[in-house]
Amino acid sequence: MSAPKKPAPKRSRARSVARLNAVQALYQQEMEGLATPLLLNEFHRHRFGETIDENTLVDAEMDFFDDIVRGVTARAEEIDGKITARLADGWKLDRLDRAMRAILRAGTYELIARPDVTVGTVIDEYLDVAHAFFGEKDVKFVNGLLDKVAGDVRA
Repeated sequence: MSAPKKPAPKRSRARSVARLNAVQALYQQEMEGLATPLLLNEFHRHRFGETIDENTLVDAEMDFFDDIVRGVTARAEEIDGKITARLADGWKLDRLDRAMRAILRAGTYELIARPDVTVGTVIDEYLDVAHAFFGEKDVKFVNGLLDKVAGDVRA
């Protein structure tokens, strides 16, 4: 019998929530074309600490959330280039689902710009996010692509 899994430290949970919210924000930004400052304000005021079904959601680490959203926006061309370089021949980024693009962009941003976060943590966290939106085949796609990007940018 294995030992029960320890709950994640508060900072770890807050960063996980920040990543999920960042993916949601990037998806919303692509759908609605909101300027980044307006998008961040909306999430700060209306999403963090939200109560759903009488349960208050864990607060996200707002600075981490802001960094991901701003970073993906500011470095979009570089990030999209890294992802596109690792897509199968004949595939284009715009062929992917918007939620998939948001996950890959956020993960790629962390791999490029957040050397304080280990490759394993980045990949594991975005696999968890991918599980919230997709089935196992797509989760494996996220794993493979982010692993290849990590090899390119963290070598």
